[in-house]
Amino acid sequence: QVQLEESGGGLVQAGGSLRLSCAASGLTLSWYAMGWFRQAPGKERELVAAINYSGDTTYSPDSVKGRFTISRDNTKNTVYLQMNSLKPEDTAVYYCAAVRRLIIVTTAHRYDYWGQGTQVTVSS
Repeated sequence: QVQLEESGGGLVQAGGSLRLSCAASGLTLSWYAMGWFRQAPGKERELVAAINYSGDTTYSPDSVKGRFTISRDNTKNTVYLQMNSLKPEDTAVYYCAAVRRLIIVTTAHRYDYWGQGTQVTVSS
């Protein structure tokens, strides 16, 4: 049974930082590309970062580029999202997801497994 469990969310002031973790179980993480998505109330789920199976290639959209960094440790079956210079518009539920591909995948519907999400709230 595959499980993805996010942690590290919370309340932070604008300009602050948070580090999210996604602990995977029931799968061999090195066989999966990973992504972090977020969804704010009334908005569609959007990708904020993706990483290939080995961790040597990453992608992030312009909205978070230079502020968010995705990384992974396959020996710990864990993926991370370092978020710096947070803005109120970053407030959302953040999800990690896994897809049985070696290369980066940017579309949500192609992902195979999802975590339950962790709330990130950025106050102004």
